[in-house]
Amino acid sequence: MTSVAATQFLPVVAAASATKDFLVVSIHDVAPATQSVVTDIFSELARSGINHCSLLVVPNYHHRGASAQDREFISWLRQLEAAGHEIVIHGYFHQRPKADGESFADKFVTQFYTQGEGEFYDLDYNEAFRRIRTARDEFQAAGLKPCGFVAPAWLLSKEGQRAARDAEMEYTAHLRDIVDLRSGEIFPARSLVYSVRNGWRRTVSLAWNAGLSRALTNKPLMRLSIHPPDYSHPAIWRQIVDLASAMGRARTPTTYQDWVADQRLRRAR
Repeated sequence: MTSVAATQFLPVVAAASATKDFLVVSIHDVAPATQSVVTDIFSELARSGINHCSLLVVPNYHHRGASAQDREFISWLRQLEAAGHEIVIHGYFHQRPKADGESFADKFVTQFYTQGEGEFYDLDYNEAFRRIRTARDEFQAAGLKPCGFVAPAWLLSKEGQRAARDAEMEYTAHLRDIVDLRSGEIFPARSLVYSVRNGWRRTVSLAWNAGLSRALTNKPLMRLSIHPPDYSHPAIWRQIVDLASAMGRARTPTTYQDWVADQRLRRAR
């Protein structure tokens, strides 16, 4: 990473440290195909007091076309970034094709758990680096400033994580933690997230996240991860809005970028 990039990254969070406790709301699978529903999600989150989010943007969602070539979409992202939201690289295609000879465990993770969307689950270093660097270059050429990488379904191989670091990403996030890719420091922070593919998953998600939110109340960082389909299920969305409102009143809403930078500033003092 160049010294210019470092100085651009670190001071961003100076105003974000109003309290010691923080909330990161991340919106996943942002792409031209989901722009409309994400806009609605933004509106409702803003009414709940959440004005800073991390947007996990897919460069070429399900091979439907390059997001960076959609002028309306890119203009929208630039406006959101200028308003204090963060653009995060979220995989490249957000798809992983089935592979021959997979073990039962691999099939469970890549097909049952993620429905074929664990793109970076087992990518080798070279391919992972190529996709992340391509995404970074495309977004930067479009006037965006991504500095974080989050793999689809948080499934990131060790080689993929090394590739993200070498592609000059500042951090990555998994389901249970956030990793500063510059220092290697790992920050435990479990995310609340919903599975809405069928009725039993929605029922379990509602009960699980209600309990998990209480268990994490005293943690310095809470994370709430939202996917576009969540918005289509009233009970799920109602709980998300209620949790976001309650956590937003007790904590400082921030972004992954700003939170990682704040940790660096705290260590440097």
